[in-house]
Amino acid sequence: MNFVFKDHYGMDDLLRIMEILRGEGGCVWDREQDHHTIRNNFIEETYEAVEAIDREDTDLLREELGDVLLQVVFHARMEEEAGGFSFSDVCDGICKKLVYRHPHVFGDVTVENSGQVLDNWDKLKKAEKHQQTAASTLEGVSKALPALVRAAKVQKRAGKVGFEYPALADALGDLRSEIAELEEALAKEDGDGVFEEMGDVLFSAANVSRLLKADPEEALTRSTEKFIRRFHRMEQAAISNDIELSECTIDELNDLWREAKKAEKIIGGITT
Repeated sequence: MNFVFKDHYGMDDLLRIMEILRGEGGCVWDREQDHHTIRNNFIEETYEAVEAIDREDTDLLREELGDVLLQVVFHARMEEEAGGFSFSDVCDGICKKLVYRHPHVFGDVTVENSGQVLDNWDKLKKAEKHQQTAASTLEGVSKALPALVRAAKVQKRAGKVGFEYPALADALGDLRSEIAELEEALAKEDGDGVFEEMGDVLFSAANVSRLLKADPEEALTRSTEKFIRRFHRMEQAAISNDIELSECTIDELNDLWREAKKAEKIIGGITT
């Protein structure tokens, strides 16, 4: 095996390691993979990098960015083996895109603020992707994004052509309307209707969150963390009083939950 062990490795070494792992006499598991089998790995590694950012953990971020980079190299290597493209082609593509979409840096375009930079970026992106209609820009939002992220992104793009509630109160009214339609579908015991209306409620809630400048994905993530934190506090209180949660009535559980919320506010000054 033609490989040199080093105290410090670089990008070329990573490419060589992946070549060895995928080659004859390499790793059986790595050789068996294709784009689809490691698709979810890419997603998971990206979220782990995001978690490191949220935790402001520099050492963990360095590690997780390496895992993300590995996924890029892995996919590029498989394409190179198939005669598609190489890692060098990936680098070439992103470099050309960055130069093209920054004419105020690499060209003679003048901008006064970051807002103009983003406007130019969007215009150049539309031209690059041949998005000639407003609908095509909505269709261009990746279907693989988390649903709340995709909803907010689609709504934002629709808003750029004026399809936007003039005031937050209107968006809130739409949310209430969707909840009423959900309740109507429930009353009719319409299974398909309930499913559809539930989606409309979530879509409207995402829109309200977006208009509040509160990223819906982040807002829901924080609420989920708050729920877990309070549930833990509730469970600890139950254990301290020799109470088994699974044996409690819903009223007893609600009492414990309210106590957990109250204790959290007292200790940390946290509000709902």
